[in-house]
Amino acid sequence: MGAGQALKKTPLYDVHKEYGARIIDFGGWLLPVQYDSIMEEHRAVRQQAGLFDVSHMGEIRIVGEEAESFVNYLITNDVTKLTDGKIAYTVMCYHDGGTIDDFLVYRIDQETYWLVVNAANIEKDFTWIQRQAEDYNVKVVNESEDFAQLALQGPRAEAILKRLTDYDLSLIRPFEFAMDVPIGQVAALISRTGYTGEDGFEIYCDSSDVEGLWRRIMEAGQEDGLMPAGLGARDTLRFEAGLCLYGHELGPDINPLEARLGFVVKLDKDDFIGKDSLVKVKAEGLSKRLVGLKVLGRGVARQGYPILNAEDQEVGYVTSGTLSPTLKQSMGLGFVPPALAKPGTQLQILVRQRKLNAEVVKTPFYKREG
Repeated sequence: MGAGQALKKTPLYDVHKEYGARIIDFGGWLLPVQYDSIMEEHRAVRQQAGLFDVSHMGEIRIVGEEAESFVNYLITNDVTKLTDGKIAYTVMCYHDGGTIDDFLVYRIDQETYWLVVNAANIEKDFTWIQRQAEDYNVKVVNESEDFAQLALQGPRAEAILKRLTDYDLSLIRPFEFAMDVPIGQVAALISRTGYTGEDGFEIYCDSSDVEGLWRRIMEAGQEDGLMPAGLGARDTLRFEAGLCLYGHELGPDINPLEARLGFVVKLDKDDFIGKDSLVKVKAEGLSKRLVGLKVLGRGVARQGYPILNAEDQEVGYVTSGTLSPTLKQSMGLGFVPPALAKPGTQLQILVRQRKLNAEVVKTPFYKREG
């Protein structure tokens, strides 16, 4: 962010202060990191439900008769497989295969797609997409200012939201959405998606309607133990679920195959940006691979800490690490050479001047039942 640039606020900024949130600068946004304790908010989402303000996320609409072929060229996943009301998780790459962003693509209809992108990448993504769109009959619109987004996550999410709408929420399956769902006076787009490893919904509405919606959901969830949840719990929850975070497990120098996202890279579809590079990477073999790490002993692996092999040589680095609230165990994610990526491989993590023993383990660290 440039010097003197004001930090951005979501429409719920004053509500977060009212709830006693600790607010931090997160990528140029003033956002709640926690209200009560990260541990309590994390536990609430795993056992009951948590409500997150994720209005900082970006929304980019692509409209036009060539929308489908354009979006398919833009991303690694195959949107021609989507029908109206369905969602795909995908990656958008540079020509060299490095990651520009990872996001969800909503198919509204064949001529309208909606991309929900990471907050820190909105301007970069929008500029890139506009540039790629020059040869296509499409219009690219940045609607990020117009929409607010709430994420209601946890095993009690459906029961809570049910109290506020006559719409049959069980009709919305994972990675599907419904438009104009009435919640009181508000018409919302509701998708069965999230970033926590739990069941739940992401709810999009006009920015002017979000405060009333937040208060109604919090009230409806009182008897179920619903808690407001901040960025701290959002990070520990996604970490346990083995979900990538841009700037940690993904970035311009990391391709989706290295980040174990091969399932969203459809190398058999027609051309897409980065395809040639990813085909080459796959043929020649990866130089690094994302792994789960179990820290054996006291200490927490943090982003950037070096990973050493048995001969004390630096072979990789940690991308994320924390004390897992669910497992009550220090865990990490990091990149190592493919030869060291097998579960059971013994490694060390250099924490300042101290070496911590670690073992490669399978991810995700946590998977909900059912």
